[in-house]
Amino acid sequence: MSRQDETPESNEGTDRRSLLKGTAGAAILGLSGVGAAHGATAADGPAVKNGRIRQSIVHWCYEPAWPSIDVYIKNVKALGVTSIELLPVKYFPALKEAGLTCAIGQIDMAPDPPFLKGFNNPANWDRVIKATTDAIDACAEYGYKKVICFTGYKEGIPDDVGAKNCVEGYKKVIGHAEKKGITLCLEMLNSRVTSHPMKGHPGYQGDHCDYCFDIIKRVGSPNLKLLFDVYHVQIMDGDIITRLRENREYIGHVHVAGNPGRGELDQAQEIYFPPIMSTLLEIGYDGFVGQEFIPTRDPFQGLHEAISVCDV
Repeated sequence: MSRQDETPESNEGTDRRSLLKGTAGAAILGLSGVGAAHGATAADGPAVKNGRIRQSIVHWCYEPAWPSIDVYIKNVKALGVTSIELLPVKYFPALKEAGLTCAIGQIDMAPDPPFLKGFNNPANWDRVIKATTDAIDACAEYGYKKVICFTGYKEGIPDDVGAKNCVEGYKKVIGHAEKKGITLCLEMLNSRVTSHPMKGHPGYQGDHCDYCFDIIKRVGSPNLKLLFDVYHVQIMDGDIITRLRENREYIGHVHVAGNPGRGELDQAQEIYFPPIMSTLLEIGYDGFVGQEFIPTRDPFQGLHEAISVCDV
């Protein structure tokens, strides 16, 4: 069995929040409230000025610094952003009361992280379909329109068999998504980075755009699209702008983070985001762009900068 076929032990029996704790997230634990002593603060005003790109904050990345949902909502509003995504369903009422939305809902596969067990393995179908159906129903109840989904890890399954299983598995749940008006967004994840369990996913089957696009096309529903994570695509495939243009009808959601390191969208990383955002406008993408970097400094400051970079 090759390394690509192995499931990292560090991924087992945990979730996104616990994976983040103890690493980059630990450096920012204790930073609460709005802003920090240095850099952008709420007094600087919202980061959103143009608003042509709708932006969202991915919950798990910044929860270690903002463990209270009330503080989280306060910070998001101060940034001028209208969505918190991939957050537990228990927070949906608070989100609605605050006048915010959830750009994309998560699935609950606890104690496993949601990306570990997917549609590529029929042994997981009962569990994955239930978790996906539950997420579809919860999001539909609150008027949220998208739910994340994954291929899962290889676990010895050949790529062609995994793709076939994904197609068959998605067809078992896509009708319910269509009925509820929900789009499932299949996330492509990189399998190259081994330094951190949330920066790379060795053994993940859907680790190339074309592999995931093929599954989506074979399912043949407008309610299954790709979650195009710029960080992961840059590592595995590159050619980001061309891929967006060539596959515009299959782009369901977008995530951003700096590479290398999955950190802030600053000058320490290699991706130049403004033309990528302009391309999203060019192709008619009207969904959200989710900020999903792992902060290495004050998250409010980093988010203020990142949101401004993407606010073309």
